[in-house]
Amino acid sequence: MNKITLLTLIGIFVLQPLKAQKDTSQTTYYLIRHAEKLRTNPSESDPDLSAIGILRAHKWNEVFKYIAFDEIYSTNYKRTINTSKPIADKHQLTIKTYNSKTIDYKLFKESTQYKTVLIVGHSNTIPDFVNALIEDKKYDEIDDSNNSNLYIVTIKNGHITHVLIHINIECYNE
Repeated sequence: MNKITLLTLIGIFVLQPLKAQKDTSQTTYYLIRHAEKLRTNPSESDPDLSAIGILRAHKWNEVFKYIAFDEIYSTNYKRTINTSKPIADKHQLTIKTYNSKTIDYKLFKESTQYKTVLIVGHSNTIPDFVNALIEDKKYDEIDDSNNSNLYIVTIKNGHITHVLIHINIECYNE
């Protein structure tokens, strides 16, 4: 049996039960930066996704295919909304917007308790969001060329765990 077949079988038998049996005593946050944006007009304050960014948004949807999100949050910018849109569409969820400058993290944690939540933001806001969720200054701003970080924060019985994973998604403009 080759490695790909073995990994597929492991995925089917391990990840599928996770999808079916959601832990309602746990809160899980998945946080990503928006996909690649158009850089043709440097003065544009709200650019859309580039062709590569659109591909990455769909790849994120594949990455999250076994995650049963309860809510999806995005800042109110084209690039963040369009990064989260394929995922929201798949889960038949409405994207909720938040303002990274005025968000009350404590209230956010209370309102999303025991849910599985995707949060899409920016290179300078997602690390701050993670730091607020974990109640520690652990993560620095993301480099402007990095659209591949996935932060996962889990809270169960008051215990917070967190991890940063670099997801190397191949995005080609074919």
